[in-house]
Amino acid sequence: MTRDTIVLGAGMIGTSIAFHLARRGRSVVLVDRQAPGRETSFGNAGIIQREAVRPHAFPRDIATLLRVLPNRRIDIRYRPQGMLAAAGPLWEYWRNSAPRAYAEIVPEYASLIMRCTEEHQVMLEAAKAESLVRKEGWLEGFRSPRVFDEQLAIARDNEARFGVTYRALDRDALKAKEPHLSDELLGAIHWTNAWTVVDPGALVQAYARAFEAQGGHLEQVEAQRLEQTATGWRLTTASGRLEAEELVIATGPWSHHWLQPLGYHLPMFPKRGYHMHYDTRDDARLNHWLMDFESGYLLAPMQAGIRLTTGAELTTLEGPARHGQLDAAEAVARRLVPLGARRDPEPWQGNRPCMPDMKPVIGPAPRHAGLWFAFGHGHQGFTLGPVTGRLMGEMMSGETPAVDMTPFRAARFAGGR
Repeated sequence: MTRDTIVLGAGMIGTSIAFHLARRGRSVVLVDRQAPGRETSFGNAGIIQREAVRPHAFPRDIATLLRVLPNRRIDIRYRPQGMLAAAGPLWEYWRNSAPRAYAEIVPEYASLIMRCTEEHQVMLEAAKAESLVRKEGWLEGFRSPRVFDEQLAIARDNEARFGVTYRALDRDALKAKEPHLSDELLGAIHWTNAWTVVDPGALVQAYARAFEAQGGHLEQVEAQRLEQTATGWRLTTASGRLEAEELVIATGPWSHHWLQPLGYHLPMFPKRGYHMHYDTRDDARLNHWLMDFESGYLLAPMQAGIRLTTGAELTTLEGPARHGQLDAAEAVARRLVPLGARRDPEPWQGNRPCMPDMKPVIGPAPRHAGLWFAFGHGHQGFTLGPVTGRLMGEMMSGETPAVDMTPFRAARFAGGR
C-alpha cells in the first residue's frame, strides 16, 4: 500500500510530526524498531523547558576548560575515542560558542523554544494526557552567590527578550518549597512557565495513540534500506516494503545511518546521558524537579521514583557504558536530598543528537524531492517535538511556517548541500 508519508523514528520528534501530518488528513505510517518513546525520549529529565532559550554553549574560558580536563566532573565528561571521532564538529561547536556567533544563534534557537508549551498543549488535549504533566515550573539551585547573581542577570534578560518567567528564591524560600533539602544550596531560580512530566516515555506513547486515533498507522519493525523510486520513497523493513510519496528522517542520533548512503554528511555528534531512579529515606519528599546547577545533575520526582540524570558524556554511539559520572552525581545528590536505594537493576543511557551550531536540522533535503529532515535537537528534543511537528506539517503542506525556517536548513552545512 502506498501512503502519503513515512515518518522514520518514533521518538518525541517523529511522533509529533506524524501527529501533525495525520491531523492534516495525510495517510501516514510511523516506523520504529521500538515502541514510541523508548529510546532517547524515554530517559530525559522530563522538562518542557520554556526557559531554555539559550542553547548549551561549549565552554571557552580557560578556568572552565582546566576544570574539565581531569575528566572527573559531573556535568561533562569525555572519552578520547569520542573526542577524536567528533573532532571536526566539536571544533565548529567551539567556534559557534564565541560571543558574537552565539549572540546570533540565541534568538534563532529561542524562536522554537518560545512556542514549546503552547504546542505541547495542542497535543496534550488531543491525547487526553494532562495527568502526566505538571505546570508548576522547576527549580535551579545554586551554591555560590557569584554564580547565582550571574544566572539571575541572564534570567532578567531572558524575561525581557523572550518572555521567560521566574522567581528568585533565597534559602528560606527554597526550604519552604523543599523542606527535606539540606542547607547546601543558598537559593534557587524557580522557572515558572516551564512544565514537567512524570513519565516522559508515557507522554510520547499517549501522543502516538492520538496519532493513531486520527487514522495514522504505527509499524514497530526494524527498518533496513531506504531508496528513492519514480514516485517517491521505498523503505524496506524486516517484514516487507513500505512506499510513500514523501519520507521524513527523524531518527535522532542514528540519522547519519540513513543520510550517508544518500550523500549527506552532516556534522552531528552524540552527547550521552545516564539516569537512575531512587527511593527516599524517612518519608522524605521532593516536590519539584531540582537541578544542582554548579554540580551538573538533576533530580526529578517521577512515577518511577526520584530520577537522577547526569550531564553530558562526549563519546561515540557504540562506546561502552561508564557509570562513574552517575556515581559521582549520586554521591553529591545524597548530601542534598535523603535518597534511598537504587530502584533500577542497571543505569539507563541514551544519546542526544547534537549539531555544532546548536540548532536542529528541520526541513526539506536539498537534493532529493520528497525527503525531509528533522533531527539534531540536542538537549531539547523532548521540549521541541510538538513545535517541530507543527512546522514540518506546515512546510510539507505548502503552508507558511509559523517560524522563519532559514536557520534550520540542512544546506547551512557543507555536507548537507
